Amino acid sequence: MSDKKLAGIWIDTEKAVVVKNHDAQNVSEFFLCKPVKAEIQYGNSSENAANNAEITNRNKFFKEVEHLLTNTQEVYITGPGVAQEELKHFLHDTAQFRDLKITLGTSQKMPDEQVLETVKDHFNV
Repeated sequence: MSDKKLAGIWIDTEKAVVVKNHDAQNVSEFFLCKPVKAEIQYGNSSENAANNAEITNRNKFFKEVEHLLTNTQEVYITGPGVAQEELKHFLHDTAQFRDLKITLGTSQKMPDEQVLETVKDHFNV
């Protein structure tokens, strides 16, 4: 087994499921982290306010995902739509993750346990 700190994420606009094989110090078996839920805001007074709220909420969502990736050396991001591209750009714009190796994939919604298996398959574990 590799001693590389790896992580995988299934993400869409509402939820991120993070799977990783390490805590702050140790590499172990892959495990599921608590899912990160995006905050969706409704009923803004203007389109501008709605756009600002959406950007703020998305950045907060990505920050929560980023926090789970501390010390990760390589990450696989999958999901439907463009959320995985947005997260990749967000991470590469952060000094701590500028050189992080990120691989993107595309997949439909799946149960958390299937995300775990998909990530293990990606890293050949």
